[in-house]
Amino acid sequence: MGRIKKSKTPTADIEVPTQIKNPELVRERRRQIIDSTVNLFIEHGYHKTTTRMIAKAANFSIGSLYEYVSSKEDLLYLVCKTIHEEVQDAVEKALLITDKQEERLAEVIRQYFYVCDKMGDHILMMYQVTQFLPEKWQIRVLENELNITDIFINALSSLSGKNNFPTLDGKILNLVGHNISVLGQMWGFRRWHVQRNFTIEEYIKIQTDFILGLIF
Repeated sequence: MGRIKKSKTPTADIEVPTQIKNPELVRERRRQIIDSTVNLFIEHGYHKTTTRMIAKAANFSIGSLYEYVSSKEDLLYLVCKTIHEEVQDAVEKALLITDKQEERLAEVIRQYFYVCDKMGDHILMMYQVTQFLPEKWQIRVLENELNITDIFINALSSLSGKNNFPTLDGKILNLVGHNISVLGQMWGFRRWHVQRNFTIEEYIKIQTDFILGLIF
């Protein structure tokens, strides 16, 4: 399987309607709103955070906010989409760094864990509040979780059987892909314990050795 392909043109998320016609502006403004929302949800909780608080934190008027999203549920879903996009971008760049297959996988893991470190608040919030989403959005969030895992499955598939990299069957590809996904996110949602005992670099090394040990 070849490298994962990415659209070079920013596009708005058609699943969350917007009144703004400029896709790049939508992405920029939604990211601003999303980052403000994450901080508020963590500080005040999902139910106590109002759209007025979100608008104020993001420096929007209420009317401007509703041009980009229509509800708090939209924002939760967009958080998950944002994590997926960050991961996909990091993995694609990592696959270009070296031609040595084992080093490419190690770099994929490293860059993904850096994303999980940078977006730790987003990941923590996703696990805390997804239960409050309507069923439609809960299903979409789970689909996005699987999409993130698929990024790693596709990356592993592109390395499998090449340049002394072991040939992996479908079951192993799936299992290792899920391992990478969950171990990266654990840095965020179990940070109350893990980050007291390890730096991000120590964590990356230990978990990379573990994942490579499943393969080699």
